[in-house]
Amino acid sequence: MLLKNHLIEVFKKASSENNILLKENIVLKWVHRFGIDSLNDLLIHTPALREYQHEEENQEQTTLMSEVDEAENQEQTTLMSEVDEAENQEQTTLMSEVDEAENQEQTTLMSEVDEAENQEQTTLMSEVDEAENQEQTKLHSSKTFENKEETKLELNRLKTSISDGIFSKDQNFNNIKQLSDNQKLPLPNIKNLRKWINKDKKAS
Repeated sequence: MLLKNHLIEVFKKASSENNILLKENIVLKWVHRFGIDSLNDLLIHTPALREYQHEEENQEQTTLMSEVDEAENQEQTTLMSEVDEAENQEQTTLMSEVDEAENQEQTTLMSEVDEAENQEQTTLMSEVDEAENQEQTKLHSSKTFENKEETKLELNRLKTSISDGIFSKDQNFNNIKQLSDNQKLPLPNIKNLRKWINKDKKAS
């Protein structure tokens, strides 16, 4: 059995029995024989040191795993942020295009509706104006006809009036003639005047 192995076995036994003097003695022999630089090869077999080394290794692995996890999480977060940003940008662009298309469609539809309404109003106003003009023309024609009728009636009245005037003149002329004829009659004697007047009254 090699000296190193023998010293390691004795050191293990002393460590398990917690024999400090024996452990110190073996350490002195190890350092004297193999040098202080190789002391870790002996101490590694100490249970406390093994636990410390295991703990240190675990701590190192935990730290490394934490760093790896943190790096992965950071990378995933960055990647997800970039993906979300790209999706948001794409959605924003798509929504903008959809809104623009809808606005364009609404504008076109409103323009068509306005044009149709204006056309309808123009047609309606033209029909109303034409109807009013036609009605005014009819009214004007009716008034002209009424004026003609009134003119005819007035002419007829004038003719009638003139005829009546002529007839009246003729009658007056006849009356005057008759009166002048009557005046030509000789007056009765004053004695017979009363009889003549009474006779004339009875005759009338």
